[in-house]
Amino acid sequence: MENKYSNYMGIGEKPIDFDEFWENGVSEVQQRGVGFKLNQVNIPSNIANFYDLYFNGVGNAQVHCQLLVPKVIKKKHKAMLIFHGYHCDAGDYTSKISWVAEGFVVMAMDCRGQGGQSTYADTVKGDVLKGLLIRGIEEENPARLYYRNVYLDTVQAVNILKSLEYVNEKKIFLQGVSQGGGLAIACAGLIPDIYKVQVCYPFLSDFKKAFKLGDQTAFSELQYWFRYRDPLHVKEKEVFDTLEYIDIKYFAENIKAEVKWAMGLDDQVVPPETQMAAFNRIKSSKELVMLPEYGHEYLPKVMDKWYGFFIE
Repeated sequence: MENKYSNYMGIGEKPIDFDEFWENGVSEVQQRGVGFKLNQVNIPSNIANFYDLYFNGVGNAQVHCQLLVPKVIKKKHKAMLIFHGYHCDAGDYTSKISWVAEGFVVMAMDCRGQGGQSTYADTVKGDVLKGLLIRGIEEENPARLYYRNVYLDTVQAVNILKSLEYVNEKKIFLQGVSQGGGLAIACAGLIPDIYKVQVCYPFLSDFKKAFKLGDQTAFSELQYWFRYRDPLHVKEKEVFDTLEYIDIKYFAENIKAEVKWAMGLDDQVVPPETQMAAFNRIKSSKELVMLPEYGHEYLPKVMDKWYGFFIE
């Protein structure tokens, strides 16, 4: 299938201190260690034990994850870390049992301040109404952006997974859809020994291009912010220069893992060109599947095609 975006690399420029900025962030996470609290969840199952896992993330937010562990442990298991879509939560525990049946330890992270149990501890100036993409943008400091800390939460979650005695730290898989796909790409870019990554239509790439495409996308918070906070666009350059620090297309350049990526070419929520700006920068082994008649929705047949990617 012809891909008209096959050479598209996105709009914008990677900050000169991008790598240093994120190295400092990862170092902050490492200093926090791998402490966590576990509470067992009473769900009957012949396959898995279920737990609420809590850790203190950067900025002292309490981050909640679901943890599913096989009832019978005979070896070190491969592990899957799952990230959810924007505004949502990790979903039902039982929706992940099939992965446990295939030999995975499963962790699913609730993003701070969204639909799950994770808290949002930061206080920032500026708009607090429309959404999290613009949270902290008026600080003009990338360290104050909401997604800076969420990306670092993903690193801390991986570190905790690796610390579990029944997890094979060399076989960490990442999976996510939309926002969750963006988090998986950022996480794999920050942690070079992630094993495999599978995403569908990742969000959080190519902000300038998304802004130019109008206010019907998942990036519409940007139009809202300019309309009500900066209608004369006095701070346009500063806003987009700050957002470059959380643009996943720059994380994609550092990925070592094998990547499977699916998208609908009729996606009006996370437009294909914004995704391709990140996909085209991945240098590791990768595969892209495009469904011409599908948008930001369930993509049929994709998981059947890729199931062997997880089972090996």
